[in-house]
Amino acid sequence: MDYKNIFNKKNFILLAFDIMIINLAYFLALYFRFDLDFSLIPKEYYDGFRNYALINTIITIMIYSMFKLYRMILEYASYNELIKITEAVILSLLVHILGITIFVHRMPISYFIFGFLIQYVLTVGLRFSKKMLIQGRYNAIEKNPKFKRAIIVGAGSAGQTIKEDINKSNRQENTQINVIAFIDDNPGKKGQYIDGAMVYGGRNDIKDLVVKENIDIILVALPSAQSDQKKDILKICNSTGCEVKILPGLYQLVQGKISVSRMKDIQIEDLLGRESVKVFNNETFEYLNDKVVLVTGGGGSIGSELCRQIAQYGPKELIIFDIYENNAYEIEQELKRNFKDLNLRTLIGSVRDYNRVKHVFEKHRPDIIFHAAAHKHVPLMEVSPIEAIKNNVRGTYIVGLLALIYDAKRFVLISTDKAVNPTSIMGATKRVCEKIIQGLNDVKKDQEYSKLSKIIERDGDHTIVIDPSKELEGKNPTTEFVAVRFGNVLGSNGSVIPLFKRQIAEGGPVTVTHPDIIRYFMTIKEAVKLVLQAGSMAKGGEIFVLDMGDPVKIDTLARELIKLSGYEPDIDIKIVYTGLRPGEKLYEEKLMDEECLEGTENKGIAIGKPLEFSREDFFEKLDNIINQDHIDDINIFETINTLISTFIGKKR
Repeated sequence: MDYKNIFNKKNFILLAFDIMIINLAYFLALYFRFDLDFSLIPKEYYDGFRNYALINTIITIMIYSMFKLYRMILEYASYNELIKITEAVILSLLVHILGITIFVHRMPISYFIFGFLIQYVLTVGLRFSKKMLIQGRYNAIEKNPKFKRAIIVGAGSAGQTIKEDINKSNRQENTQINVIAFIDDNPGKKGQYIDGAMVYGGRNDIKDLVVKENIDIILVALPSAQSDQKKDILKICNSTGCEVKILPGLYQLVQGKISVSRMKDIQIEDLLGRESVKVFNNETFEYLNDKVVLVTGGGGSIGSELCRQIAQYGPKELIIFDIYENNAYEIEQELKRNFKDLNLRTLIGSVRDYNRVKHVFEKHRPDIIFHAAAHKHVPLMEVSPIEAIKNNVRGTYIVGLLALIYDAKRFVLISTDKAVNPTSIMGATKRVCEKIIQGLNDVKKDQEYSKLSKIIERDGDHTIVIDPSKELEGKNPTTEFVAVRFGNVLGSNGSVIPLFKRQIAEGGPVTVTHPDIIRYFMTIKEAVKLVLQAGSMAKGGEIFVLDMGDPVKIDTLARELIKLSGYEPDIDIKIVYTGLRPGEKLYEEKLMDEECLEGTENKGIAIGKPLEFSREDFFEKLDNIINQDHIDDINIFETINTLISTFIGKKR
């Protein structure tokens, strides 16, 4: 018997009541059996009850203790506690039947039936009475006008769990929320009640309910809903002006981690209605395990997320390489906090500096390179096009060439959909980068290293010429060069989202270049997940194209973000159309006309067919550009058109 738990201050009264209930139940059973007349009870039945009473009491208390009925926290008694009480009382009945029949006297069947029912009802009532009293008190408290009036969208298991958690949190004074009703599209649930709150109707009733009941907050508990359904519901919720919180995903339901504190504010990506990226499994990323991984531009938006995800798969060493020390330092400190055993190296330098990058390869011998370093801002590169040539084109060639010289296993270029039929300098230079990695891959296969561009390094009056054919003489590298092409990334440094948020915070106006401009969007985590997965599929020379879902109007994005911030577009916050910027398109393409997509086993990733071009001619022209003595004086339009034929930017 669990004496420690029974004989304490809290449970002494509970024990005393149990003793009374156990004996009263079977006495009343005899009393009811004989027409509520004590004198009619036969002596042998009364003596049998009395002689077995002490034994029955002791055995029942032992059974209760075995089922931990004295360890219950009565304020939180629930279905699980009800099951334990039921099992304990049934077991005590069975023992009672056997014990009194064998050792004392056979009793009437009604004695056992009535006795069990009375004992069960009183035992349940005793253990749930405190919760009912508390619930009644808090039901009155929740009428307090200071409590937020809420509705829960989703009358399934997740919604019910959220309601229970709110009840518990209210009792602990962690939250002050009064759930008025549920919303669910299932017409069969309409008019029914869940924990005292009625299912009011479907999604089309949300606005009506918000106005009618003066709702302050909407809690969306639809972890397994399809993205299109969730997007429609969230747009309705967002248009009400209420605070909206959402349960992030199905995994919380599976892992039993559903609570109101885990619900997050609705984000703009929730309104895009995209299906989350699917990956195969962790085996997909085994190619990163125990490898030296170099991430150029590792402090940037994409680069830092690459580092976060790579760190999960046990690299032998992770090298962050970036020219901007502040960003590099921030991601370094974050990774040190979150991955105690990670072998991490943070190096500062420029990808356009051959000697610096060579030193990194020579000392650390990276197996896998993710090349994210680049100038990506379209309007800024229109103003400073030569810097795009230096950083994007020369930088990519230097890192790619050194990957070949030091026989890295894999080189993954982070590209962009702006490289397709580019109208901007940035997009054009990224298209040149795609051709560089395809050219390097082909030259490697044919071992025609003499075709490669030379690298000229100038140190004051000294000029050093690096000839790839000499550096690669006698070597047979197997480096696989691939590019991954995708569109805009939500929340990245160059994204419109941070700009819109700043403009909204300042009271507007929000500037959109054109009412019809559209873009493909993906979250940073999704994009990087697919980049890593594409890296596992590389065979050399591919341009992987990520499925970005349906394009989104920037104007729609701006309006949803304004609503998300609690304002009305064009009323509280104005939207101003400023006209397309230099190099900007109305829409982006995923492929050039000559390319065609080939599917992969992951529907989120396709492969663009490599375009034919003369590798020798390309690298000869590249040599003249990246090694220009007076690169600042070149005609950028004519220069880029010597490298790619698809650049349709304006002549400068």
